[in-house]
Amino acid sequence: MSDTKPSTVSPEWLYEQLGDEDLVIVDATVHLSMPPDGSVHVEPGLATYLEEHIPGAVYADLFTDFSDHQAPQPFTAAPSERFATAAGAVGIGEGRRVVLYDQKNGIWAARLWWQLRLEGFDDAAVLDGGLPAWKAAGYPVSDEQVVPHGATFTSRHRPELVRSTEEVAASLDDPNTLIINALDPATYRGESPSYPRRGHIPGSINISFGELVDPSTGRLKPAAELREIFDEAGALNPDVTPVTYCGGGIAASGLAHALAVAGRSDVAVYDGSLNAWTADESLPLVEGPEPR
Repeated sequence: MSDTKPSTVSPEWLYEQLGDEDLVIVDATVHLSMPPDGSVHVEPGLATYLEEHIPGAVYADLFTDFSDHQAPQPFTAAPSERFATAAGAVGIGEGRRVVLYDQKNGIWAARLWWQLRLEGFDDAAVLDGGLPAWKAAGYPVSDEQVVPHGATFTSRHRPELVRSTEEVAASLDDPNTLIINALDPATYRGESPSYPRRGHIPGSINISFGELVDPSTGRLKPAAELREIFDEAGALNPDVTPVTYCGGGIAASGLAHALAVAGRSDVAVYDGSLNAWTADESLPLVEGPEPR
């Protein structure tokens, strides 16, 4: 249920590793906004990367290079072959250690972390607190665009770490599956017009990713606190498999990463999430709080 490689590292640890030839530092920032009308605006983080980034870091464009543009939902995980090409192009491959960060609260870094795990690469960790925590620690930044040292990435796809709409629908009455909504409580209850239909997947519980992060630092809560939250929700029960979802698989990946920090690395992500679920009128949704 857990693995030995760390899922998160501190700015202090990373600073001590700068200059290691086997270390690949990746800025995975994406700027996404959702106006009240429900539309989605996506802007790659290259411009902000060029303004300032951790010295030696390369930039990874999650939307352009690491997504499946043939899929109906944005940010759908890229197929294995496309992912391997994109990962190798930014220097991720055999023998490399990877630290991922973003300029927000770690949610985009966690997305790439999950995609790497999905394709069989485990030597990757998220920088806790991202660039804000790095700067708060007094460490330097750079505005020099880094040319990646290409690598060969070999995909070893793990289908057990992802779920399709059909698989989630088939598991609604499965007592061994715990479906977890990673969105804010109001959206979970159906009080937000962010999606074509309101509400949550029947039987799913709500653990908001935002509530797992300290808003003042962008860092995850300590592992002990995370374990307490997840244990109370039943997500650490070895007899169930957690499946996380959100709007489009991003916060769900953040929740999967937080669960890994708490010791649970076998979590599956429903990649289509509500973007896919609400598009099918035949699939049920429930409004209101979760049952007690």
